[in-house]
Amino acid sequence: MYVSSPHKVQSPLFINTLIKNTWIVFILLTSINTIVAAGRPSQVKPVVVDIAQLRELAPTAEYSGTVISKDDARISSEVEGRLTWVADVGAKLDDIFLQQRSEELAIIQSEQAKLTLHEKEVKRFQRLIKQNSIAQTELDRSISDRAVASSNIIAARARMAQIEERISRSNLRAPFTGVISERFSQSGEWTQNGNPLVRIIDFNNSEIQVRVPQSIYSLITLNSILSVHNADQTIKANVQTIVPVGTTASRLFELRLKPQQPLPPGTLVRVLIPTAKARNVISIHRDALVLRKGSISVYRINAENISEQVSIEVGIGDGEYVELIGNINPDDRIVTRGGERLRPGETVKISNESN
Repeated sequence: MYVSSPHKVQSPLFINTLIKNTWIVFILLTSINTIVAAGRPSQVKPVVVDIAQLRELAPTAEYSGTVISKDDARISSEVEGRLTWVADVGAKLDDIFLQQRSEELAIIQSEQAKLTLHEKEVKRFQRLIKQNSIAQTELDRSISDRAVASSNIIAARARMAQIEERISRSNLRAPFTGVISERFSQSGEWTQNGNPLVRIIDFNNSEIQVRVPQSIYSLITLNSILSVHNADQTIKANVQTIVPVGTTASRLFELRLKPQQPLPPGTLVRVLIPTAKARNVISIHRDALVLRKGSISVYRINAENISEQVSIEVGIGDGEYVELIGNINPDDRIVTRGGERLRPGETVKISNESN
């Protein structure tokens, strides 16, 4: 019995024709894509470059510091009395010493009058004694009274000088221009000699106090410039003072820095301090580093403005610059802006030639 197949068997001639037509279509599509790609202009990516240079870098570490004022004083009472007024310029005591001054002045005037009287009596008695009109004791008594009056005047003038000194000390004045940051006494309170009244600070004469360990103390020199971070601001500060005595408990040495920009006292800052001696290394700005999947690389631009990706390792860092360890030479042009969009072999347009 003859049974027909549900599928028709194609002839070899038909299959060969189908294969030839498929190849023709593939070749036509490839040609069209090539023509379109050739007609499209190549994409040139703009980048910013920096020049790899030999720089003297040193590893740094951050240490906490505090801004303080060089003029920071507690004004204390120099005499005993009741405070009648406390203001920004100082503290003033009551007028009890003015009353004592008036009393002593009256005593001096009284003793001066007695001295004048006794001097006249002495002169008169000296004339009378020559005439044997009075006894010698009368003259001696008058001379003694005159000496007592003179001594009383000297003592009263000494007390007057003390009162004048107390009066001058009862009116306290700020030793420098500043702002009162604390008040320890108020008007109407009785104060004793030596009691603190106010604290005054000069905001225009600030410095940074920072303490460093003994291991890096010897690496810091006077007048060296250090970077200081204050929130989102970075400023420079000069090393003004190196205290050559460490604390017994922590073995820390104190540094005093003069900020190149004013900072209010009490501000907490972070100071970058070198932890080893500086050395010459090939370095570039931190922005040049491209971090991808655990690897670090940079893009170098050759003479034909073609990007080359170079794997590197990062060495020491100092501020904005880091050491590059790898196939990087001085004067290489390294991409610092636009590297995250680059691929090896792409043509770039350099928008700057910075150093």
